Amino acid sequence: MVKTLGYMVTWTTYGTWLQGDERGYVKKGKVLGANKSLRKVNVTNQAEKTVKLTRQEQEIVRKAIENEAAKLRRKIYSMAICCNHVHVVLNYTGEPIELFVGRCKNSARIALRASGFSGRVWTRGYDKRYCFDEKSLNDRIGYVRRHN
Repeated sequence: MVKTLGYMVTWTTYGTWLQGDERGYVKKGKVLGANKSLRKVNVTNQAEKTVKLTRQEQEIVRKAIENEAAKLRRKIYSMAICCNHVHVVLNYTGEPIELFVGRCKNSARIALRASGFSGRVWTRGYDKRYCFDEKSLNDRIGYVRRHN
């Protein structure tokens, strides 16, 4: 049986990486190509303004995620907080990864609100990539480090 060593999770800020995006997008774990008409529908249906985090807001998010990881006893191998998305590579513990992501997104949202941010912050859901061996774990750690 293959053992999971860790995960790379990614989530985006609201409105920055819509389905149909010209860079491609992930849906149900599959990478799909650009679709101009689908993207246009998503832009039209967007309820609030697109969120791009400032450097200060990125630091608030970083600290919130680090605090949640510590509470959940999760080891973060690598993390990148970008203006439009978050990448975290972390260890496997047997607890559902959904718990980690949900708590981190919520904690970051609360911290941002405390600093004066208003409106939606995150898109619904996230992407997860499993790391079953040292190579895949190290490749994902390197990928995330290149975002910093």
